[in-house]
Amino acid sequence: MDSSTVRRWRTSRPAQGPPFVQLSNRVTVYNSLDVEQWLMTRRVIPGEVA
Repeated sequence: MDSSTVRRWRTSRPAQGPPFVQLSNRVTVYNSLDVEQWLMTRRVIPGEVA
């Protein structure tokens, strides 16, 4: 995932992407477990897609 992609998700209205913490105007952090959980909810297994 490119940083510009997650920035675009985060600044869209409504916000998209994994949960994040905005520490300042220039610093945003993501918890690795939150990101992993978010990715798992979007997992596609070929052959199981209807």
